[in-house]
Amino acid sequence: MSKELIRLRDVCMAFDDELVLDHLNLYFNDKEFLTLLGPSGCGKTTTLRIIGGFATPTSGDVLFDGVRINDVPPHKRQINTVFQKYALFPHLNVFENIAFGLRMQRRPDPSDPTGKRKVKIPEKEIRERVMEMLEIISLKGFENRKPDALSGGQQQRVAIARALVNRPKVLLLDEPLGALDLKLRKDMQIELKRIQQQVGITFIYVTHD
Repeated sequence: MSKELIRLRDVCMAFDDELVLDHLNLYFNDKEFLTLLGPSGCGKTTTLRIIGGFATPTSGDVLFDGVRINDVPPHKRQINTVFQKYALFPHLNVFENIAFGLRMQRRPDPSDPTGKRKVKIPEKEIRERVMEMLEIISLKGFENRKPDALSGGQQQRVAIARALVNRPKVLLLDEPLGALDLKLRKDMQIELKRIQQQVGITFIYVTHD
């Protein structure tokens, strides 16, 4: 039996006088791949933005593991997002694009009993985690390439690896395959399901396709 991870309870969202979400009740289980399907403008992306912390609902509650997180900023949620525009850093190679979030992180120094001192993630661990991600997205051997030397599908996989390397509990995917041609889109849909099963976390996928 899967455990409930996220619940939206009576969530309303209004922009000016337009009600985009009207008392939405929805839940997502741990390790689930769930798709939100609907035409443009029906509130799919707004729902993702509320889950990710990029928008605060007009009313209602967002619960994560039973705890209300309406006021928790995006960087403090165990949730990452992949957008349609992959936003890879053009001047960094594949390895450094994936490693970027890990290099920004600070965690408690194990040698400091107060737990107040923060240290960077050791280079050895960064390398291991990035190489593990390259294996998962089937791009081992591509670590020194720049984004402009990759196909659209490969860039997409790098963006997914960059989001997953921080080990979130949830990955939000907002029309992530919209820029790809039909055949590549079909291939990537299968690829996403494989990646989700391999990493074993919740994927919430938004599409109008």
